[in-house]
Amino acid sequence: MTIETVTVAPAPAGPPDATPATAEDAASAALAGLADRWLEHGLCTAPADRPAAEAAVREAYVAAGLPAPRHVVWLPSPFAGALAAALLTAAPAGAPAGAAGSGPAAPDPAADAPGGTDSGAAPATRTATAIAEVLAALRAQGCNPGEVAPGKAIRGTLRTAPWAAARMAATERLGPAGWAAHWAAGGQRTWNLLVDRVVTPLRTRLADDLVADVRDPLTERARSALFDAVYGLHEAAWLSAFDGDPRLRGLAGVATSAGWWWPYEQVAVLTERPVVAERDNVGRLHRGDGPALAYPDGYGLHVWRGMAIPAEVAQELPRLTVQRIRAEQNAEVRRVMLEHFGYDRYLRDSNARAMHRDECGVLWRIELSDDEPLVMVEVVNSTAEPDGTYRTYWLRVPPDTRTARGGVAWTFGLTEKEYAPLAQT
Repeated sequence: MTIETVTVAPAPAGPPDATPATAEDAASAALAGLADRWLEHGLCTAPADRPAAEAAVREAYVAAGLPAPRHVVWLPSPFAGALAAALLTAAPAGAPAGAAGSGPAAPDPAADAPGGTDSGAAPATRTATAIAEVLAALRAQGCNPGEVAPGKAIRGTLRTAPWAAARMAATERLGPAGWAAHWAAGGQRTWNLLVDRVVTPLRTRLADDLVADVRDPLTERARSALFDAVYGLHEAAWLSAFDGDPRLRGLAGVATSAGWWWPYEQVAVLTERPVVAERDNVGRLHRGDGPALAYPDGYGLHVWRGMAIPAEVAQELPRLTVQRIRAEQNAEVRRVMLEHFGYDRYLRDSNARAMHRDECGVLWRIELSDDEPLVMVEVVNSTAEPDGTYRTYWLRVPPDTRTARGGVAWTFGLTEKEYAPLAQT
């Protein structure tokens, strides 16, 4: 049983000191370098540079033709930031938080267990505790809900309008085709890696957490406040294509120094950057022994290869058994469990059936409830390891695979008849 590979002649390599052939190539290379630097900002896990962020916020307000905010407050995570926005906008000016007509009263923190939103406390308790902690943080910073009027949300004025103006100017300067090439080189990759793979799952989890735990007017308002958020460091997703544009200098300053933030006419709610941002080799959020994205207050997302999973499932991963995997009713969660447990280990521990054997390996199959069968080819590397042993590999193949050779051929994009390797490695 051997791994067989098809020998493919490598493409001719250019000289090691090759330089861009045209001015367009040089411009694209420069844009790609800028995009890489902005991606680093978008994935930064260092503590926020608060003085720099606050100065940049004031610059963004002034650039938009607005007076600087009277209050700037800090919270430890986007979850806390959304709750702060809800508390500030829920209470009419002059009415202390919790007074009649001012919205829901803040819970008594003494009645709840301590810990962040990802702790082991009951869901309602976690959110109630978070609300109490946010209220205390606002009061400590001189921004007591009911006494401070935040004014209107101004995300559109501060963020959307400058972006639209910068993009229009770039399109007029470069032309439609030139703008498309500019975006492809300087913005598309950062957008895919940040918006698609970080911002979208984070927004989704925030929206779910804000209504799943305590469904009341305050958490509903906090969920709505997500539409008012500017994404701070994650704005690097598009700022990479506008590096140096003076219209965006304030926004860029916040993006390089802080996390998500909420701009209102009189108050700016800023939050910390994450302390953990773990990804796999293709840029998806991914971690098997803790949250892939985590914040200073304990709020976080457990993600396996881009798929968000409940915290309680994540906590089970190190202790999985075949019986627990079989008992899981959610097919997507079961696949996460299988990947973490290891397909080969699952096959061995489940007494899977050997369906076929040939010179390429052994074809194994096991049925899964509410999902397609697990079919894998067991192959052994024909090249010995330094210690003289031969490593075994497991290749997952389509459920309709009938032979080990056919399965190995499929991994090369070939049919069984087309598979004729020139050499074994």
